[in-house]
Amino acid sequence: MTRLTDYRLPSLSWRFIPVWRRNFLVWRKLAIPSILGNLADPAFYMLGLGYGLGSLLPHVAGVPYMTFLAAGTLCYSTMNSATFESLYSAFSRMHVQKTWDAMLNAPLELDDVMLGELAWATSKSVLSGLAILVIILALGLANSWLLLWTLPLLVLIGFCFTSLALVMNALSPNYDFFMYYFTLAITPMVLLCGVFYPVEQLPAFLQAVANWLPLTHAISLVRPLVQGEWPRHVLSHVAVLLAYGGAGFYLALVLVRRRLLK
Repeated sequence: MTRLTDYRLPSLSWRFIPVWRRNFLVWRKLAIPSILGNLADPAFYMLGLGYGLGSLLPHVAGVPYMTFLAAGTLCYSTMNSATFESLYSAFSRMHVQKTWDAMLNAPLELDDVMLGELAWATSKSVLSGLAILVIILALGLANSWLLLWTLPLLVLIGFCFTSLALVMNALSPNYDFFMYYFTLAITPMVLLCGVFYPVEQLPAFLQAVANWLPLTHAISLVRPLVQGEWPRHVLSHVAVLLAYGGAGFYLALVLVRRRLLK
């Protein structure tokens, strides 16, 4: 049964911090394998394709292919980490382990729990992005001070994709349902949004689709910074990521209220 209270605006408070801290303390016990797991996939993509395919290619968009790929991998790694944490881990806490139910017996509201999950998954995605950033610096692929601007962008990218994944988390009846999200949302974004090649290489109708996807806007902000340039249309790209993130979090909160607060 639909209730008007399900659609109220989020009630945000500092009470989300204990939720964040609880997740951090659990993660800390397995921090090293967790970081390696999140790092391995994008790192292998960057190193394998960058050195393997890159040796067969001329410059792409005016830079070596390894440099071009590094920016896409940085965004992909951040998106991937935010998505996995907001799906598999958050779903376990919500549905399987009933951790959220236990938290709601404390002086916490569901809004606090959701904000804590949002903050935690965003934090974890930033760590994954930082790991790729360290590889980029170690390989000498970027040396401009503009690269520092990628740090707040990692937070924004993590926020955006965490919020979107929380929507799917709220809708999913089981873990198998997540494959629909990866197949129909994450994989198309990885292939269409400029991670491996310029969006301009796509047919016009696919370019139009890519321009509506958040990963395109994330890469449009990060790639120039990795190349030592200031991105164009910064405000519009930031606005799109904020819009996806804000709308996603609100929708996820409404769906979770309808699922848990019956």
